[in-house]
Amino acid sequence: MNAQKRHAIFSRLRAENPHPTTELNWSTPFELLTAVLLSAQATDVGVNKAMAKLFPVANTPKAILELGLDGLKEHIKTIGLFNTKAQNLMKTCALLVERHGGEVPRTREALEALPGVGRKTANVILNTAFGEPTIAVDTHIFRVSNRTGLAKGKDVVEVEQKLLRHVPREFKQDAHHWLILHGRYTCVARKPRCGSCIIEDLCEFKEKIEL
Repeated sequence: MNAQKRHAIFSRLRAENPHPTTELNWSTPFELLTAVLLSAQATDVGVNKAMAKLFPVANTPKAILELGLDGLKEHIKTIGLFNTKAQNLMKTCALLVERHGGEVPRTREALEALPGVGRKTANVILNTAFGEPTIAVDTHIFRVSNRTGLAKGKDVVEVEQKLLRHVPREFKQDAHHWLILHGRYTCVARKPRCGSCIIEDLCEFKEKIEL
């Protein structure tokens, strides 16, 4: 795929959705970090419902520590893998209080040192909370990048590196959200909705499905 085609793809995605963002509800970097930590193998809708109950009670590291492990589990028990997630969140809150004055750090290294935070989560926080032009590659973005030909790679790191290299600078800040939403609602896993796709003629997927 050439640079002209990539530019055209992101131009269309921007025209359709000029200000894309996460579908997780948050108002502070810590709330976003909490929601992302709890979102693995869970839907954003399910996480948002749980956060709507948790955040009015505890939305800072100190408040969650005061809630205690059992109290936290009670608020997030509707989310898959809540036992492990609760333990990781408690450990993360303790480190945030001990090392960062209760604030979410703004560097990749410090974020990835937190329990349950990997490269993808760190990229989400850096991009969405702090406005950095990072691209977090999840299953949706991995699929869309490979299927369309935007950035082919055998693993998420390779796809991320190619996207960072090839996405035009003017689109880099929002590329993550455009691609994840496109993968979630149009370029879906089993039967992509090619017939209603705004970039169908630019996409290099050979097995298009007219849905």
